[in-house]
Amino acid sequence: MRLENNISLKDFNTFGMEVSAAKFVAVEAVEDVREVIQLKEKNILILGGGSNILFTKNFEGLVIKNNLKGIEKIKETATHIWVKAMSGEVWHNLVLHCIENGFGGIENLSLIPGTVGAAPIQNIGAYGVEIKDVLEEVEVMNMESGELKTFNNTDCKFGYRDSIFKYQSKGKYFVISVTLKLSLNPEINISYGAITDVLKAKNIINPSIKDVSEAVCEIRLSKLPNPTEIGNAGSFFKNPEVEKSVYNELKKLNPTMPGYEVDSTKIKIPAGWLIEQCGWKGKRIGNTGSHAKQALVLVNYGGATGMEIQQLSKEIQESVFSKFGVRIEAEVNVL
Repeated sequence: MRLENNISLKDFNTFGMEVSAAKFVAVEAVEDVREVIQLKEKNILILGGGSNILFTKNFEGLVIKNNLKGIEKIKETATHIWVKAMSGEVWHNLVLHCIENGFGGIENLSLIPGTVGAAPIQNIGAYGVEIKDVLEEVEVMNMESGELKTFNNTDCKFGYRDSIFKYQSKGKYFVISVTLKLSLNPEINISYGAITDVLKAKNIINPSIKDVSEAVCEIRLSKLPNPTEIGNAGSFFKNPEVEKSVYNELKKLNPTMPGYEVDSTKIKIPAGWLIEQCGWKGKRIGNTGSHAKQALVLVNYGGATGMEIQQLSKEIQESVFSKFGVRIEAEVNVL
C-alpha cells in the first residue's frame, strides 16, 4: 500500500474530468483497507470504477481506489449456488463468470459499468432485474473501527437505486464483498425492454442466460456511448415513479407516454422519454450535451467541466418539471 499526493483522477472517472485528489491510495487486500482506516483521515472518497460520479472540483481529501479481487463459490444445493465476489471486481466480469458456469439471476444486468462494491450501494438494476433480487449478504468494514460486519438482504433496506449504504449509512462502511444466491435452474426474464425483439430477430425461441446477456449487451451498445470514446456516466437520471392517478392524467395529455407498473399504486416513467419530449435528445451546449441515441445519458464531448455538466442536468430537470410536473432525480453522485 502506497499513499500518494496530488494525483490526477482523469483516468479514474468515466466522465474524464480533469480533477485531482489531495491524497490517493489503492487497496489490494482487506488488511490494506484496515491500515488506511487507521490513518484517521476526515475526508474520504471510496472509488470503484468511477462510472457513477461527476467531479465538479478537485477532491481535497483521501481517495481510496478499490482493487480487491476474487470470485469464489461459497455453497451449493440442487437448485442454487452462492457466489462471493470481492468488491473491486468489475461487475460485468462477474456476470460473465456466472453465465459461463450456468449460474442464473444477473444476466439482465450485463454490461452495467462499475465494480461489484457499488452494486448493493446503488441497488443496480436493468431490464426488470435488480441486485436486491439475488443478493444474500454484504460484508463491510466500519470506516471508524475497522471491524467487519455482515448485512443481510433485509438489513440493506433496498429501494429503487437506493440502499442503507447510500443515505442512512453513507460513508460509514467500506464494502468488502458481496454474496449472491443464484439459480442452477434459471427462470428467464425477457419481459422488460427490447430483449424479446432482439431474440426474435435472431430466431431464438428458448433463450439461455447467455442469449439474454448477449441481447442486453447488444441493446446497451446500440444506445449507450463508450466512455473511452465520449465521457459519460451512463444513465444520469433515475426513472421517476408516480402515483397511478398522476400517470393516468399525464397519459390522457400524452397518449404515447410509456409506463411500467411498480406495484399496485405506482407507475415508473422512463426518464429518457420525458427528456426527449422536452427536446434535449442530441442537443449540444458547448462541450456537453444529451446523447443523440439516449437522452438519459449526459456526455462530455471533450474539455467540459463538471460544473457545466451539472448545470446542464439542472436545466433538463427544470424543463421536465415545467412540461410534465414530474421531478427527475440524478442517479449519478455529484461531488
